[in-house]
Amino acid sequence: MATATTRPRSRYGLVLPPWFSRAAGGVCIFLAVIYPFFFTKADSWVNVAVLAAAYATMALGLNVMVGFAGLLDLGYLAFFAIGAYTTGWFSSGFFADSNIHVGASNFASKLPGIHLNWLLVVVIAMALCALAGIIIGLPTLRLRGDYIAIVTLAFGEIIRVFAVKGTDIHLGKNATLTAGRQGITPIDPISAPGGTPFNPLNLRPWYWVGLGMVLVVLFCNIRLRDSRLGRAWIAIREDEVAAASMGVPLVKTKLLAYATGAAFGGASGAFLGAYLNTVNADQFAFSFSIFVLAMIILGGIGSIWGVVLGAVALTLINFKLIPDVFNGLPGTFGLNFNLTDLSFGIFGFLLVIMMILRPQGLLPERRRELELEEGIGGDEQFMQVQA
Repeated sequence: MATATTRPRSRYGLVLPPWFSRAAGGVCIFLAVIYPFFFTKADSWVNVAVLAAAYATMALGLNVMVGFAGLLDLGYLAFFAIGAYTTGWFSSGFFADSNIHVGASNFASKLPGIHLNWLLVVVIAMALCALAGIIIGLPTLRLRGDYIAIVTLAFGEIIRVFAVKGTDIHLGKNATLTAGRQGITPIDPISAPGGTPFNPLNLRPWYWVGLGMVLVVLFCNIRLRDSRLGRAWIAIREDEVAAASMGVPLVKTKLLAYATGAAFGGASGAFLGAYLNTVNADQFAFSFSIFVLAMIILGGIGSIWGVVLGAVALTLINFKLIPDVFNGLPGTFGLNFNLTDLSFGIFGFLLVIMMILRPQGLLPERRRELELEEGIGGDEQFMQVQA
């Protein structure tokens, strides 16, 4: 009997050799690395790619919760907010009474406030978000399905209110928790310790840092999915009672899913805080959580590469096609509005079309694809799932 490592796999009617996935992944990574050289240093297409990298990291984190463990989270903006505010607290002059500099750039080292190197800030942001993920996960341990979504939605709204009303929470004589809608700005750009900060007119270094972040998170996702913990997450997603009866520790496994997904979201939030040069309470609307969740649904719930594809597609639509390419399209038909006014309606329409025509997503996980296919249960399909 042929093993899974040597037998060709059938996908979309094609028989693919066992090395195809790795070869395709290597080609995609190579093209992604050289992508900025096809444009000028500050081209809008590079800007879209930077945002796509940040959102792909965030979507991969949410996919750990929703796609792997089956824990529907509608408050993922909380981890984006915590990661972004961590950058604002530790990479700016927000706490002007302090004078702490660790690995800051040559320019930031002369400024008042707390100025830590961005790599340190990312570690702090991931730790804070992992702790927040555990705190959010604790009340949901006995809940399932829609009830988890409601509780996580409430936590996301709590974080948003704290971001808006944080000016009323004093942390010292002249310091508050947040700056509300006024925002924390400017924030230190990314830089090597003691080096020159990234130039906002040269987006290539930003892109490569974002791409590196995506590759690290991709590696972690693949290793987690294939690990014992990943199999435990999938078992809980498929049947929580059966998983518990087979010895899967539900409390520990669920909390690890929340902590892992939250940590990835915090890393992306820290990156976006530095890239956008501001942290504003208006950035953390409920629609953001739906935006990230739509990336997972579009690409394929549980599919690692599908989530990346969904994140890139929706970022391209939201930040390039709608505002720059098709924004004035209604005016050509005599309508008095812009397409940007209907952006979330467009996303909703795309999701409805996906649910009708391809509910498994653009690049689905193999197991979920077979579940949604007609005639599942045959011997051949069962052997494909086992492979």
